[in-house]
Amino acid sequence: MAKAPPRAWQRMLSGRRLDLLDPTPVDIEIEDIAHGLAFVARWNGQTKGDFAYSVAEHSLLVEALFSRMNPGAPAKWQLAALLHDAPEYVIGDMISPVKAAVGPDYGALDDRLAAAVHIRFGLPAAIPAAVKKQIKKADKVSAWLEATRIAGFTVVEANRFFGVPAPELIDGMQITLRPPVEVRNDFTARHAELLAAL
Repeated sequence: MAKAPPRAWQRMLSGRRLDLLDPTPVDIEIEDIAHGLAFVARWNGQTKGDFAYSVAEHSLLVEALFSRMNPGAPAKWQLAALLHDAPEYVIGDMISPVKAAVGPDYGALDDRLAAAVHIRFGLPAAIPAAVKKQIKKADKVSAWLEATRIAGFTVVEANRFFGVPAPELIDGMQITLRPPVEVRNDFTARHAELLAAL
């Protein structure tokens, strides 16, 4: 008797079943993304404080940095920045060394999920390379802030791994450690604001 293939879908709190091998936009809900990301810890949880620094909190920071770095950017690209790590609500946040060890299959899975998320919220399946590059720049500034403020890196180490951020970009930017429910609510609210502005 043939062995059944392993289950490749995850049941979400919304009741949706998301097939990781063939994700469809109709199976994606922002509440599931916000909830999942609010409970996924950045830096494998190796951060100072009484709460994990979540991917949802990181995503809010990246979107704020992207908007600061790109004044006048359309709401759709701000939304793309907010959702830049959305697939991690299902696959978790793997640190770069683990991604490298897993290899190209991780990237393909991430790309499939990201495309479904983008389509679900009115974005192109693939974000234009120039916009993606700007989001990545904001992501690196966020990583520098996180590394130096809560992850135990020295400024010298952070500069080596993430680059030296312009002082005006990080002026007034805070790293906040909050209960997941607060972060989830803020993520969902920011998503609604940006969606309404499209």
